[in-house]
Amino acid sequence: MAPTLTLKPGTAWSDAWQRCLAVAPEAFRDDRVLNLWASQWQPDGRALPATSPIDGSPIAGPPRLDATTAGRAVRASLDQHRVWRHIPLPERRARVAATLDALTEHRELLALLLVWEIGKPWRLAQADVDRAIDGVRWYVDGIDPMLADRTPLSGPVSNIASWNYPMSVLVHAMLVQALAGNAVIAKAPTDGGVACLTLASALAVREGIPITLLSGSGSELSASLVRSPEIGCVSFVGGRDTGARIATAVADLGKRHILEQEGLNTWGIWNYTDWPTLTSLIPKLFDYGKQRCTAYPRFVVQRTLFDEFLAAYLPAVRSIRTGHPLAVENAEDPLPALDFGPLINAAKAKELADQVTEAVDRGAVPIHRGSLADARFLPGQDTSAYLPPVTLLNPPPSSPLHHAEPFGPVDTIVLVDTEAELLAAMNASNGALVATLSTDDPSTYERLAPQVRSFKVGHGKPRSRGDRDELFGGFGASWRGAFVGGELLIRSVTQGPPGERLPGNFPDYHLMP
Repeated sequence: MAPTLTLKPGTAWSDAWQRCLAVAPEAFRDDRVLNLWASQWQPDGRALPATSPIDGSPIAGPPRLDATTAGRAVRASLDQHRVWRHIPLPERRARVAATLDALTEHRELLALLLVWEIGKPWRLAQADVDRAIDGVRWYVDGIDPMLADRTPLSGPVSNIASWNYPMSVLVHAMLVQALAGNAVIAKAPTDGGVACLTLASALAVREGIPITLLSGSGSELSASLVRSPEIGCVSFVGGRDTGARIATAVADLGKRHILEQEGLNTWGIWNYTDWPTLTSLIPKLFDYGKQRCTAYPRFVVQRTLFDEFLAAYLPAVRSIRTGHPLAVENAEDPLPALDFGPLINAAKAKELADQVTEAVDRGAVPIHRGSLADARFLPGQDTSAYLPPVTLLNPPPSSPLHHAEPFGPVDTIVLVDTEAELLAAMNASNGALVATLSTDDPSTYERLAPQVRSFKVGHGKPRSRGDRDELFGGFGASWRGAFVGGELLIRSVTQGPPGERLPGNFPDYHLMP
């Protein structure tokens, strides 16, 4: 009989909220967060109800602004920018470093907010916070040569990012942009992370960092955050549909932009025998339920190796651990080491489950279907946002699972017989951020990898977005605008010499670093 689990003491949403009120009372009020603009925390906007994906319980929702107020906030950010861009670099560096010290002090609270707001297991939530802090410290320590002969942009950087990495992607970008001399604006993701971002922003503003944090619908705020003449650069992380609309707007305006969009990241298997290594890697690919822009949801497998692939893959996928991220057997137990918890919300879990059912009805072959029967849950808790791993063979072309990133724990397998078919299947989405090719022969890898339409291609191991000096971008429809990472992130948000062509994927040119 499975043991009865309980919520670990001190980790309830009410505990996290009370700690936020104590740490940053200026940014949190009663049961809501505030917007931040014109250097003040503002009790404006209509706070929407929100629930935690963990158990469907109520949490703080985003206070959504209207377009008029957002426009005022952008104009106020330009005023901040005109002052901040003249602050000497040593002072900017000191203020950002002090912010990192404050984030480090409140690391566990930031991570706990991520657990409740977006369902990250404790290990991954801590890693998200740590990557933000460590990544920005790398820039603080080495910023001087990166800014040689460069100046801040003419206006603030506008950040619109998805909910899955509030700290290591969004807060990281904001602090580096500020270090480079820009005021920054961030739109809080609608689906989760607003309290974590609010706390991080409060700690930064106390150190004098010029941050504007707004909540609202994309359609309502787009005119201000994308098209406003005050904006010096638009930085976007999200889906292709929204990204395409933003790309059209910034191209029309000739505005600096960084648009990271999704792609179907693939893992190819060709003339391969090192199955124990693959087995050890499969569970890691399910981190955070594959709700990552660098997740691998598609395996392209040489048909003659399919039996050996399954023998390596199935034991690994059956070992995946999911459940309530804060449920323990005894109060003194550490928080569970899960591969993932819930998806971002119940609607997403249902959408993916429906897509799987439809794909099977149209001919896909279910290779693995996980169960929540052995998952770690509290007695009687809402589990509607949880989806166990599913693996399908040959999803039909009519299914979204055939050509699009599922953003959830659904793997698909496509079998191929020739190298040409392998490459065609690995390039199914017109560009990707990462890919991997597992093959025993180094010369085969060297010959085939350049033909994969992915910014990064691993040899038998996964690639990631990267940290510190590792560059990042995308091919095809997976990326628009300037590439980032390392020195390129600084170059993307500063002005260089006249006529400079930034490495990136632009409407009129594509330039690799």
